[in-house]
Amino acid sequence: SRAEEILIVIADMPADPETRVELRRHLRAKRPLRALALILERGADTLSGGEAQRIRLASQIGSGLSGVMYVLDEPSIGLHQRDNARLIATLRRLRDLGNSVLVVEHDEDMIRAADWCVDMGPGAGVHGGEVVATGTPAELAANPASLTGRYLSRALAIARPPRRAAPAATGAPSRLTIVGARGHNLAGIDVALPLGLFTCVTGVSGSRKSTLVNDTLYAAVARRLYRSAIEPAPHDHVEGLEHLDKVIAVDQSPIGRTPRSNPATYTGLFTPIRELFAEVPAARERGYGAGRFSFNVAAGAGGGRCEACQGEGVIKVEMHFLPDVYVPCDTCGGRRYNRETLEILYKGRNIAEVLELTVEDAHAFFGAVPAIARKLRTLLDVGLGYIRLGQSATTLSGGEAQRVKLALELSKRDTGRTLYILDEPTTGLHFHDIGLLLRVLHQLRDAGNTIVVIEHNLDVIKTADWVVDLGPEGGAGGGRVVAAGTPEEVAACAASHTGRFLRGVL
Repeated sequence: SRAEEILIVIADMPADPETRVELRRHLRAKRPLRALALILERGADTLSGGEAQRIRLASQIGSGLSGVMYVLDEPSIGLHQRDNARLIATLRRLRDLGNSVLVVEHDEDMIRAADWCVDMGPGAGVHGGEVVATGTPAELAANPASLTGRYLSRALAIARPPRRAAPAATGAPSRLTIVGARGHNLAGIDVALPLGLFTCVTGVSGSRKSTLVNDTLYAAVARRLYRSAIEPAPHDHVEGLEHLDKVIAVDQSPIGRTPRSNPATYTGLFTPIRELFAEVPAARERGYGAGRFSFNVAAGAGGGRCEACQGEGVIKVEMHFLPDVYVPCDTCGGRRYNRETLEILYKGRNIAEVLELTVEDAHAFFGAVPAIARKLRTLLDVGLGYIRLGQSATTLSGGEAQRVKLALELSKRDTGRTLYILDEPTTGLHFHDIGLLLRVLHQLRDAGNTIVVIEHNLDVIKTADWVVDLGPEGGAGGGRVVAAGTPEEVAACAASHTGRFLRGVL
């Protein structure tokens, strides 16, 4: 293997013995994490998330430190089940060296491998913030108060669909076919993706799933439909684009990068709320329009925002050599609006108080206003009933931001010819949240849209209509189609690493 080749070269290097021993120790530390599958000259920007993560962990093992606390936030992100088992072995090795390893994680294998678990909850946001259960994984699974424990004990589970939608026959025009994909390590492959179905692209870490889906497929479709300037990864052509009229990449990037952005503004919910306040008799008497209730419109232009903070509710304090700090505005007390605007009430609440409502409370409050209630219903459907309408976008997690984007798509009238692309949408999601996400994806699929998801999570893969497994290995050993078909067909493929793990959940 490449690992042995490198070690042989190092053994013959004209260096002092101490240097050779140190190099061997670091390389052997990386071997369990398959970091040596990488070409050493590759730039850091070409590494997948899983590859870069394993290199950082390997450097810690190679250091041989003890008495250190390692804190890892979702270390299984981007890792295939096979690589995840190696990651768990690595973390155990760090523990056995005399270190403490603290992991924030949703992955079932990681939770079961832990020595001790602390389960927070019982819900999310305003419904959480408490320690629900502590103990070993077995004790957690036996605790009926723990939602995590109920999934571990199989009292709750994400079920296989009773039936799978079947793709059209080979050669029918209802397929999207990428021909000759050869970006990075892709081996000039042809990949057929059924239109109108939910497809998962799987494979070990570094098998070039993102290169195929994001760099090739999304870029090619965006260029065709929107004349995008993004250059697709090398390929011959994509067949079947005439069956699509829109492509949307629903990722976990923030919905906004300033406190001014929030779920209400992003989903378009704030406009009908402002219009509703403008129809209140007191507002009409004063001649207030909808713009009066926007925190983006200056007072000189007819807006009612607080000018001290310019409607942000916070003041940015710039720190030298440190991240900026935001403090509540002294003038408005963080309410964003001036006194005159806050005097206008709808059902006893002013606009600032409405923005402080959770989605659940707002749905009850605006139940008689169909235009608002319908949009709030979509946020409830994706499991975001606990977030506040005016909650700053900078405080939303990646998973929450992604579900806000999905709620926006659900609220639109679509033609059923949209291609949705999601890259590891289960990142940071609990078992229960994954179930809610799948329900939304299946709802989009049932409307005739095409869903393509890059995913390692077996609960997602087993509910897909079609699976394309890349591999068989990562790096130069991958880039080929190992198996394609229903989850059952992929599970039956002896050459597929994904299939081997999929058999256990099917």
